[in-house]
Amino acid sequence: MNKSQLQRLKSNLPKNPGILGKDEYFNSAVLVPLFLSNGEYHLLFEKRSALIKQGGEICFPGGEIENSDAECVEAAIRETEEEIGISRKDITIIGRMDTLIGPRGITVEPIVAELNITGIDNCVIDETEVEKIFSVPVKYFEENEPKVYKVISKINYRMFNENGEEESLIPSNSNEKTYTENIRKVLAYKVNGETIWGITARLVYEVVKNTHK
Repeated sequence: MNKSQLQRLKSNLPKNPGILGKDEYFNSAVLVPLFLSNGEYHLLFEKRSALIKQGGEICFPGGEIENSDAECVEAAIRETEEEIGISRKDITIIGRMDTLIGPRGITVEPIVAELNITGIDNCVIDETEVEKIFSVPVKYFEENEPKVYKVISKINYRMFNENGEEESLIPSNSNEKTYTENIRKVLAYKVNGETIWGITARLVYEVVKNTHK
């Protein structure tokens, strides 16, 4: 490396650092939808259809950021229109939260928005993706702390070279474990007979935390 190359390196470093290797993740965006009902704000949730991946789990509207999406906000709005039938003219963006990196190689861009609806009866769900929707007053989450669980994941690493042949790059001996343990904390709320956990619960917790700073 010479002086001119060093200068080129300096000019090519990001002005606003993001996530290195983000294009190797499953990149998604979700809308964190709030609406006003009887003078009180509610959060709107979906229960995923049993016909799709992670069926039966509680989530916010959202999905993969596609090449046709101008940005993550557009992806969140598009998915909301498709999944719960809310027109974009009835979606007012409040702002973005920090990027969340999930444990299974995904990134989530959370977009907080207010829906111009009076209740969930204003929604029309896509039954191929959504089993049902329901709402919970934000007050519930303000008055009820999430439960904290410890999740232990065991990961086996196998490496393959460009020829598809298994190859180990990390020296090991017979006394070492053949797997790696990953321990992380997971939040969960129990409400309306459902369990809101994982990424969705974390986003709820962050929304509530930011209303009381």
